[in-house]
Amino acid sequence: MTAHPPKERIEKLRRLIDDYRYHYHVLDESIMSEAAADSLKHELTQLEEQYPELITPDSPTQRVSGQALDKFTKVTHRTPMISLSDVFNREEVAAWIARMKKVLPSAADEYLCDIKMDGLACALIYEDGILVQAVTRGDSRVGEDVTMNVRTIQNVPLKLRENQKFAHFLRGRTEIRGEIVMFKEQFAQLNAKREKAGLPLFKNPRNLAAGTIRQLNPALVAKRPLNFVGYDIIRDDLEDTPTIAFGYHMMQELGVSTSRQTQVVHGIDEIMDYIHRLGEVRETLPFNTDGAVIKLNDRIQFAELGIVGKTPRAAVAFKFAAEEATTIVKDIVISIGRTGAATPVAVFDPVQVAGTTVQHASLHNADEIARLDIRRGDTVIIFKAGDIIPQVQTVLTELRPKEARPIKYEEELARQYPELEFVRPEGEVVYRVKGLTGPIILKRALKHFASKGALDIDTLGEKNVEALVDAGLVNDPADIYMLTKEQLLGLERFADVSAQKLVDAIAAKKQPPLERFLFGLGIRHVGIQTAIDLVGTFESLDALQYATIDQLRAVDGVGEVVAESIVAWFADEDNIVLLDKFKKLGVRPHFEKKSGKLIGKNFVVTGTLQSMSRDEAADKIRALGGTFQSAVAKDTDYLVAGAKVGASKLTKAREYGTIVINETDLRRILGEES
Repeated sequence: MTAHPPKERIEKLRRLIDDYRYHYHVLDESIMSEAAADSLKHELTQLEEQYPELITPDSPTQRVSGQALDKFTKVTHRTPMISLSDVFNREEVAAWIARMKKVLPSAADEYLCDIKMDGLACALIYEDGILVQAVTRGDSRVGEDVTMNVRTIQNVPLKLRENQKFAHFLRGRTEIRGEIVMFKEQFAQLNAKREKAGLPLFKNPRNLAAGTIRQLNPALVAKRPLNFVGYDIIRDDLEDTPTIAFGYHMMQELGVSTSRQTQVVHGIDEIMDYIHRLGEVRETLPFNTDGAVIKLNDRIQFAELGIVGKTPRAAVAFKFAAEEATTIVKDIVISIGRTGAATPVAVFDPVQVAGTTVQHASLHNADEIARLDIRRGDTVIIFKAGDIIPQVQTVLTELRPKEARPIKYEEELARQYPELEFVRPEGEVVYRVKGLTGPIILKRALKHFASKGALDIDTLGEKNVEALVDAGLVNDPADIYMLTKEQLLGLERFADVSAQKLVDAIAAKKQPPLERFLFGLGIRHVGIQTAIDLVGTFESLDALQYATIDQLRAVDGVGEVVAESIVAWFADEDNIVLLDKFKKLGVRPHFEKKSGKLIGKNFVVTGTLQSMSRDEAADKIRALGGTFQSAVAKDTDYLVAGAKVGASKLTKAREYGTIVINETDLRRILGEES
């Protein structure tokens, strides 16, 4: 048996190993086991050691070669690697298309959409199909020569794949642009090894990929699992790649890996459909991404549109909403939940996280405050747990102001709730209000919710509230809307008529006035007049829920303490769940703008009235658009003086120039007496 001539054997081994690399990295399929491929590489290495004169730069054995560098050489890009403008919603995508059409009315409404890779941008330069240089993006015009490091990346072809149909791509200069990335699974495996070895963990794949490529020793780079993902191919003749989509196809034909997430679309609807689908699957992809790239598909028109500033007119990057953001803690307030648990809440400057504006986050308990060492004035990283509940991930202590002081939780409880006592039961992490159990708090909350000043639910008085809670039929105020006649008939207090009456009375309050519903929620320091003032300003529960402390403080009668109490209530996870439950049960509080002859008029009642109670007077004044105040202030128009009037209010009325009237005058103003 005649031995294969070494040159022929070496060439066949190289072709087979390159073919394996192409199928494995580009087509995501395997033509042989990894062990078999390693065996072939081993044979090739031995042959090249025996016949060094047959070694070529594009041989698979030459990925790691040469000595460590002292520094990287600067290289000017023949065509700048410019960055893209960001867009964040449909309106901004539409505006981008409109700008293109204005400059080039004939621009085709066809686009190539691709995933936006979160990696290090790099250009691979091939001469006659052989890799001769790899250059980082740098400042877009000048990058760094990282050829020796990039050669170590297993899926980078050292020689472009031979292709008879497109043989002209193997002649002259071909530039492949893409991102160097580390796949999520590889990153996790690498960190697992470092953790086992007691080494510091890497923070994220993108930074690790970029840092690795900038290592001066290629042997170190070779030990890290990097990947190159191409996104563009550049030839001197634009006709070689008439469309961006053709370029993607061409890269795969030549052996270059791509994202496999590309799609040619037409019009903005198809663009947004692509983005929506990508948003749904991006967590399952092997690499990290923060958005999509949208390019005009026609290469000639792309070039004609040119560059504006430092970005191309014919391409944009659609960015998904940030999943993390930094902000400054303005305050830490404590919310008392329906079980009596005291939950601390961080209040911070409004910030966009995962597509929504957030301004507060639960800190859970005193132990979490201590673990984070979070303080007022700290800069923190916010994220959304499960894309729903805002959470504080970490405190950037490097940015902590000198005056920031540690939070002493028991002192905070005493300061914010001086009228209450708190205990921390053994074995629990939360402080609770002393002497108040969950059922007691629930009964108080439900009685208040159904009271005359709130939703005024007929027959839902104290005795019925206690019966419902004790029977376990109601666990929060929203549960009353799920009560059935059959459930009530199972209780001693109810017969057929009384059970039906209560069910009907509750159903009649499914669309209560917003101010009464807000008052009924029992937010600390929010009385009926404050509720009216808040509703008059924000006009919806959603707007109030996301109001900032500064916006709340701007409402008449709402100071720092009241604003903090409102923010804390809406930040409590139990309350967020409760409001969502109300919505699902069809409870729709409605807002009506004030109307009536007393709009803009402020009243205070002091002393005893004969024909009506203070609450009745307040309701009548409000029904005509007036404001009922608890104390005389500079803006009080009328002080209604009944029997047994206190001197202090009369003194203030004279001081402020407030008009003092009697009960008869009030009834005349209300239209009850002529």
